[in-house]
Amino acid sequence: MKTLSVLCGKINYLSNKSKISDLIKLKAIELGFSAVGIAKAEKLQGFDIALNSWLSNNFHGEMSYMERNKEKRSDPTILVEGAKSVISLITSYYPQTVQSNTVPQLSKYAYGTDYHFVLKDKMNILWAYIKEYYPNLDGRIFVDSAPVSDKLWAVQAGLGWLGKNSCLINKEIGSFVFISELIVNVELEYDEPYHSNFCGSCTKCIDACPTNAIVQPGVIDSRKCISYLTIENKSDTIPQEFKGKLENRYFGCDTCQDVCPWNKTPLITSINEFKPTPEVLNLDFEAWDKMEKQEFNKLFKSSPLKRAKYSGIKRNVEFISSKKGQ
Repeated sequence: MKTLSVLCGKINYLSNKSKISDLIKLKAIELGFSAVGIAKAEKLQGFDIALNSWLSNNFHGEMSYMERNKEKRSDPTILVEGAKSVISLITSYYPQTVQSNTVPQLSKYAYGTDYHFVLKDKMNILWAYIKEYYPNLDGRIFVDSAPVSDKLWAVQAGLGWLGKNSCLINKEIGSFVFISELIVNVELEYDEPYHSNFCGSCTKCIDACPTNAIVQPGVIDSRKCISYLTIENKSDTIPQEFKGKLENRYFGCDTCQDVCPWNKTPLITSINEFKPTPEVLNLDFEAWDKMEKQEFNKLFKSSPLKRAKYSGIKRNVEFISSKKGQ
């Protein structure tokens, strides 16, 4: 992993490959990415076994896309022909100001503009920069898209470890990060994989999960996860067994990250598009109850909330409101 403070020091250029790799990382930091690492594009050993086990337990719920292209998830050289390097980037989205716990809660990643748009624009700039050094550059850009095992590639690139809540954790940045990749056909200088795990005996994330979705360290039953129930769940209802457990969470859930000791002082985002507006932060129960589709579409035009759609958000609102009226 290379951070700005390291990269701005005197760089010992051992080779052209090393020099360009460092310049790519420096450019990425300049663009607003929080940390960068590079791994060799090759099959992830043991990943297919873990994935098959997770799928066989139906922990993916209605996310049927997880069953497809399994070989591509474990091997980027199948996903991207000629791939030699995976450039992993993590970007903090933690805001300076968070919602009061007296209003309906949105996951912090949804406070601002949809990260897919923001990060893809920045990665296109980074792509153009790399192409200046490698005119025959080929490959693909990924922002939480396609069958890429982004958290594992971040570990391979030395950017952190996987916590017991399955989130990527970086010691300096925390876990409130977006992960994106450039998988390219050029050989670069590779970082050492992150072999350490600093969770130790801590089980705060497991103990705090409102729905007991963390069935064992690193394994999530998505069907119980509030983020899944309020976002990925496409049915008209939320199972009655979760009555009272969502509390005031209208979109997503940050509980397992909020209690993590490594998020005690998370890196505040420097990207303006991820910073929330007071209008979004302060929406109260009445505002949500009365919100019409036109207002929703206007207020959340470029927001991650569009993934759940107006109908999904209203379902969540009604489920929580009916609990309040009991």
